[in-house]
Amino acid sequence: MPELPDIAAYITALQERIAGQTLTGVAIAKPFVLRTIDPPISALVGRNVRELRRIGKRIAIGFDDDLWIVIHLMIAGRLQWRGLSANLAANRTTLASLTFGNGTLVLTEAGAKRRASMHVVRGEAALAAIDPGGIEPLDVDFTTFRTALSAENHTLKRTLTDPHIISGIGNAYSDEILHAAKLSPIAMTQKLDDEQWRRLYDATQATLHLWIDRFRAETKSGFPTGVTAFREGMAVHGRYREPCPICGEPVARIRYADNETNYCPQCQTGGKLLADRALSRLLKRG
Repeated sequence: MPELPDIAAYITALQERIAGQTLTGVAIAKPFVLRTIDPPISALVGRNVRELRRIGKRIAIGFDDDLWIVIHLMIAGRLQWRGLSANLAANRTTLASLTFGNGTLVLTEAGAKRRASMHVVRGEAALAAIDPGGIEPLDVDFTTFRTALSAENHTLKRTLTDPHIISGIGNAYSDEILHAAKLSPIAMTQKLDDEQWRRLYDATQATLHLWIDRFRAETKSGFPTGVTAFREGMAVHGRYREPCPICGEPVARIRYADNETNYCPQCQTGGKLLADRALSRLLKRG
C-alpha cells in the first residue's frame, strides 16, 4: 500500500500538473470505485483545482466551492498521468479517469480484490470525517509523539501502522523505522525507556524524510511510476533472508494474514527469532 513518502511524491507531481487546472471530464470505468453519490462527481466538471492535500494514506484534491475528491489507493491502486496525445482506452485495470486541459489522471488497480476508492465530499467537516485522526509524524515534537504512541499498551508494529494513532505509516515504513531505531516489532509501547523512545522518534523522522527526498529526486522530471512497497535500498522490508545492511545477519520475518513483518534479529531482537505462530498472534493483537 502506498504510504506517506509515496503519497507525498504523488502530491508533489500532481501539484505541478493540475493545480489551477480545470477539470474538463470524468470517466468511471468501474462503478464500485465511487463510494459516494452526493455531491455527484459530475459537479466537479468545470471547476478549478485549488488545493492538494494528504489525509493519512489518501490523496485529497480540492476544487472550487470547497468540493473535494478523495482517492484511497489501498494495496494495489496506482495513479498514472497521461498526456493529451496518449491513448486513453480503458483496460481491465482502469477504474476511473479525471481529464484536465493538459492531460488525464488515471486511477488503476491490479488484482481482483477491488479495494481502491474515490469519495466526493463538500467542506472541511466532511474531510475530517474521512481522516482516521492519527498524529502527523513529521509535524509533531517528541513529547506529542511519545504521548500519542504510548496512550495504550500495544506492540510497536501495531502502533506504528494504526492510522488512528499515527498518520501515513504502513507495513513497509514501520519495518524500516523499527530497524533504524534498533527496536523489536513486538516491543510493547508502555515498556520502552526514555532512550528507546528517543531512538524511535528520531528514526521515524529520519526514515520518512529519507524516502520522501528519494522519491522526489526520482520523479523530479516525471510522474511517479513503479510505486511499490518493496523498494531497492530498503534495509529490511521485503528482504527476507537477505543480509542486513548493518550487521550482515539474514533478515527474518513474522507472517500473519496478508502481512509480513521483516526485521534483523541481530540489530533488533538480541539474536532471537520471532517468527512463530504465538508471536504472530501477539503482533496482530498487540
